[in-house]
Amino acid sequence: MSVTTRSVCPYDCPDACGLLVTVENCRATAVSGDPGHPVTRGLLCPKMGHYERTVHSPRRLTTPLRRAGKKGDGVFEPISWEEATATICRRWRVIIADHGAEAILPYSYAGTMGLVQRNAGHAFFNKLGASRLERTICSPAKDAGWKTLMGDTPAMDPAEVEQSDLVILWGINAAATSIHAMRDAQSARRKGARLWTIDTYRTPTCDAADETFLVRPGGDGSLALGMLHVIEREGLLDREFIAANVLGFKELAAQVLPNCSPARMAEVCGLSAGVIERLAREYARAKAPFIRLGSGLTRYGNGAMTVRTISCLPAAVGAWTKPGGGIFLGTSTGGAFPLQCVTREDFMAGSPRTVSMNQLGGALTELDNPPVMSLYVYHSNPAAIAPDQNAVIRGLEREELFTVVHERFLTDTARYADIVLPATSSLEHPDLYRCYGSYHAQRCSAAIPPVGEAKNNWELFSLLAEGMGWNEPFFRLSADELIELLLAGENRWRDAAVTEKLRQGEPVMLTPQSEPKMEWVTPSGKIEILNVREEETLPRLLPTHAERDGYPLSLQPATTPFALNSSFYEQDDLRSKQKCMELLMNRVDAAVRGLADGQTVTACNDLGEVRFTLRISERVPAGTVVTEGVWWREFIPGERGVNALTSQRLTDGGRGSTLYDVAVEVSGA
Repeated sequence: MSVTTRSVCPYDCPDACGLLVTVENCRATAVSGDPGHPVTRGLLCPKMGHYERTVHSPRRLTTPLRRAGKKGDGVFEPISWEEATATICRRWRVIIADHGAEAILPYSYAGTMGLVQRNAGHAFFNKLGASRLERTICSPAKDAGWKTLMGDTPAMDPAEVEQSDLVILWGINAAATSIHAMRDAQSARRKGARLWTIDTYRTPTCDAADETFLVRPGGDGSLALGMLHVIEREGLLDREFIAANVLGFKELAAQVLPNCSPARMAEVCGLSAGVIERLAREYARAKAPFIRLGSGLTRYGNGAMTVRTISCLPAAVGAWTKPGGGIFLGTSTGGAFPLQCVTREDFMAGSPRTVSMNQLGGALTELDNPPVMSLYVYHSNPAAIAPDQNAVIRGLEREELFTVVHERFLTDTARYADIVLPATSSLEHPDLYRCYGSYHAQRCSAAIPPVGEAKNNWELFSLLAEGMGWNEPFFRLSADELIELLLAGENRWRDAAVTEKLRQGEPVMLTPQSEPKMEWVTPSGKIEILNVREEETLPRLLPTHAERDGYPLSLQPATTPFALNSSFYEQDDLRSKQKCMELLMNRVDAAVRGLADGQTVTACNDLGEVRFTLRISERVPAGTVVTEGVWWREFIPGERGVNALTSQRLTDGGRGSTLYDVAVEVSGA
């Protein structure tokens, strides 16, 4: 007999899709999109269409393991949970006695987006006194750029896109990373809107657009400045809106825009001056232009400034006053749930040091006073996804580093662990999810029992707290009890009726704390193009890091519809659709280097070298090369993946990663 239960996609995606899971004999046999979900409406991406193949993969780890070979070889022997947790706690006590608790470093990110399981380790490591991890690998520059201009103004409702007459998908491969944004943009197009895409190469999203404009990597801000120059020069501004709602446009026009002519910006962004002028005029004359901004364009040394500059466009033309007009970066619903009751910052004594997750390689190989002596990794795969892979692996190879990895699969990182612990999938534990591409939330229960001896994050941290001899009652709570703490009480985001629906597992829409349009939550109460609290008081042109590196090709580590960072490579069918770890190159660049389609090539820079299979493609402009996905080491032609070429340098705001700010040369292997 089969039953169908509701669940939620746990992965790091804006959509947090509602799932319907068919269960037979304690096994998930099918997964589909929930047609009753307000955003999903039955549509799932290719990655989740057979999520049951991930949950019940023959690659699943089902018992605790202890290293029995050299670090990195992936040779382990099974042990009991009791022995595993006792070993961890014993080693940590010795490290704390010899070096202090800051010698222990947790590493996690968004392998699960559930509020309990994602944040389950925070309270434990706060009480332990471990080093704190600055979790900024994805898009903090996006938030920093937005806040500089818009403060705490909530995002507009992304569903308004269907009322727009000009939709711009800017720096977002929505077909791979946000299929419901893609669906809604197509709906607007069917109603008569024009659809533009702006990107660094021709992604699958571009194929569905009316027009595509390819910019040089890191050149998006210069395009926006060129457009603003034209809009101001030709009197296409909404002066009434600016006078009532904008602070500092006059200063921008006087001090910055005169040096941002289309001719000059063309040299930076790669589009012709004529194209920049046309984009500016058509954007300004649209009735309700809508920009959906992606995260990739923020992963440069100028990422925050790029977002700040692009966000000036709707202010300049008064797009915010029109239904369907404005700019959407993502929602922030932190006020809906008191997350501090899970993270327990009050457990922290003193001020432990903070380590950037983008600089893990440096932390493992260079940090002292104290050195990192133990690394605990959960729902992340830093050996594959962290910048400067060679430095990360050098650190993981240190014999004195005690590494524990809690995972579902023997990932690249798990191969370097001393202890590997089997983790549950999202169908095997309860959690509460909120979305960052819309305003919905949903609670779910476990759909099936744990596979093998797998334990969820919260269960494991409770065991470790017990092993450390702590008597804190908090660590004896269940995951469901933590969810109830998150749902306790009412606030402006959710009333009693919404909270009760959440308790019953129904998807609900949350209400922003203020009107998301025409109410500017900034110190001045206006959109602050001039922000005197910033070192850079006005938006301006900033260079990328890679412009100074001296290599001729810009490398774009891009997304694919068939994987999410290093997730989903356990599914043979999804991996086969990517074929292999390819490097896409324009035929002009290939001819100059004497390279042929299908051959093995090496991309290199000062940080390392990586072997790829070359694919000559007209989808990539000259001067740019592209690789899609973050492959597991066992499936690639060499010893290193793409992040052997990315650096530990940070963004101009938000201390984010600069994973896309990469310059390389390519030669025959």
